[in-house]
Amino acid sequence: MAGQSYDQLNGEIWYDGAFVPWRDAQLHVLTHALHYASAVFEGVRAYEGRIFKLEEHTARLFESARILDIAIPYTEEEINAATVAALQRNGLKDAYIRPIAWRGSEMMGVSAQDNTIHVAIAVWEWPSYFDPEQRLKGIRLDMAEWRRPDPRTAPAKAKAAGLYMICTLSKHAAEKKGYADALMLDWRGQVAEATGANVFFVKNGEIHTPAPDCFLDGITRRSVIELARARQIPVVERAIMPDEMEGFEQCFLTGTAAEVTPVAEIGPYRFEVGEITRTLMEDYDRLVRDQNA
Repeated sequence: MAGQSYDQLNGEIWYDGAFVPWRDAQLHVLTHALHYASAVFEGVRAYEGRIFKLEEHTARLFESARILDIAIPYTEEEINAATVAALQRNGLKDAYIRPIAWRGSEMMGVSAQDNTIHVAIAVWEWPSYFDPEQRLKGIRLDMAEWRRPDPRTAPAKAKAAGLYMICTLSKHAAEKKGYADALMLDWRGQVAEATGANVFFVKNGEIHTPAPDCFLDGITRRSVIELARARQIPVVERAIMPDEMEGFEQCFLTGTAAEVTPVAEIGPYRFEVGEITRTLMEDYDRLVRDQNA
């Protein structure tokens, strides 16, 4: 999508119950979500015309909305149907899907009790999140300056727009240094996640991953854990300190956009693209492309 603005794509967007031309899906500059981040969203993928775990993503959208006191004026079933219709009307098979719900512009201030809740679903072609050639070799991560917040200070269990501000800052800083992404610690100094993906490590045939107590327990994360356990690979969810990375042999990221992406480097730490990582990459690819299996 390089060189083409996302507001100028062709196609249709489902917007408050009806399909509108892509360029007409607009909102006012005084929309509450723009000023106060009162928006929740999802990232969903379609493979060969089938949407991967649509119901789970929609359920999480509604849970995120509940946490932010946003009452979505549709049922989960209506959003699921609209998502399928959006994929079909845009004639896409392999695509990224972005449902989003936000507060409108009736009230401008911290309080927004009477604002209309809007919902939109956009679908577009989606290339690899990371450079395909570099992904096979393992991507390089910087260590982020910003940290995931204490759940008592932010709604960490919601996929909320405002929580991604420090992710953008961290990814920009990493890219300026030549890295693909950044690893974020949490407020305690423990390993948390990358800017838009969960992180896993491998040591002595076991997988270790941070317990998701202050960041999203990703749908892809859970899928990959199930795949690993199906192969009798032990998975340990626990607190991980940064200096432990020196002893890990492999590392990979998981996410709807990232899928399963090997990591070769995090700051001063180095990893190999080993057998467990390659196996889970292949297993995940089969899973998303054969969803009836």
